[in-house]
Amino acid sequence: MATTPEQGIPQQPMKYPFPDGHRLDVPPEFAELRAKCPVQRVELPYGGEGWLVTRQAEVKTVLGDPRFSRAATVQADIPRTQEWLNPGGDILSLDPPEHSRIRRLISGAFSRRNVEVWRPRIAELVGELVAGMRAAGSPVDLVDSFSMPLPITVICEMLGVPASDQHFFQRFSELVFSGVGVPAEDVEAASDALTSYLAEHIARHRAEPQNDLLSELIAARDEDEGRLSEEELVTLGVTVLAAGHETTANAIANSVLTLLVDGLGTELAEHPERIDTAAEELLRFIPLGGSESLPRIATEDVTLGEVTVREGEAVFPAMVSANFDEEVFTDPQVLDLERPHNPHLAFGFGPHFCPGAQLARTEIRVALATLLREFPDLRLAVPPAEVPWREDTALIRGPRHLPVAWHP
Repeated sequence: MATTPEQGIPQQPMKYPFPDGHRLDVPPEFAELRAKCPVQRVELPYGGEGWLVTRQAEVKTVLGDPRFSRAATVQADIPRTQEWLNPGGDILSLDPPEHSRIRRLISGAFSRRNVEVWRPRIAELVGELVAGMRAAGSPVDLVDSFSMPLPITVICEMLGVPASDQHFFQRFSELVFSGVGVPAEDVEAASDALTSYLAEHIARHRAEPQNDLLSELIAARDEDEGRLSEEELVTLGVTVLAAGHETTANAIANSVLTLLVDGLGTELAEHPERIDTAAEELLRFIPLGGSESLPRIATEDVTLGEVTVREGEAVFPAMVSANFDEEVFTDPQVLDLERPHNPHLAFGFGPHFCPGAQLARTEIRVALATLLREFPDLRLAVPPAEVPWREDTALIRGPRHLPVAWHP
């Protein structure tokens, strides 16, 4: 049983992850822990016990301190929420300097400057999807007709992957983001299929280079093998494809759902200059993922808050809780679309801060601005309780379908 070093008080482990609340609700246990025990001993479904960190200051420490390692989780029977072990090989499972070496190769493609180059194309795609919604007629499923195809098309075009081949990585991401209850062999099979596809796609691009990110990565690998191995090249492509659409698609759908349920869509449509600020607040307020976060392993004894995390112990930084930290945000339980100061951790923090954050922000902002402009009377086509939810996933929250309507 764990104790706080200063007080020597036994700390009873809590079962984690917490029971899911209602769809986008944040489990109330997080607020209780922030107030009473921000570094809490927890019992995971697999691998034993670890530490759950809930306040923003300590969460940022875990995300940014090199003594907390992602690489140490690879193929390790550590406390975790899913059955399978972390297979490793991807950028999410690396520590600096290896992580930094690979991240530098893609950081330019997702920089603010390069994303701005892509903004007209993103706006064009949004316009095409809106036109498709009008052609289909009210009501439509916003997920199938808008929020999912937008980021899929963008990331496919950036990597030079035909949109017709999206099923390879969509199936993989569905399994990975499901997290709980998915057999390890199913994940492995989907990963093998996507890896084989990417290897063949890379071979075609190597023979006939294109003006896209994948061709740039191939050139970097071929010019200097020390920068990127062939295996790393394939794995990086898999990671970018799988992660480059799922979270953004759900963020768009969740944002629209929240605005419509809370009756804030009309007000925001009347003040389009507030879109950027509103999008940041929606990112803070809406728990995109479930209770789980990618764990870290302490590589030495570390004092965290009032607790000593021992070498080899697993730590779970709860970014969803950090985004409601009362010491950082005024009235964090209030959705304030004009919140002036918003240092949320929706995209993480430290070395693993999401490299695609600027692309996701741009897609979300352009999507919301266009939808609210083109459909100022947009509304749910069914009562909120009847919106079908993604029940098979613990790592990503969002509606499976989002029926919306408008006046012709």
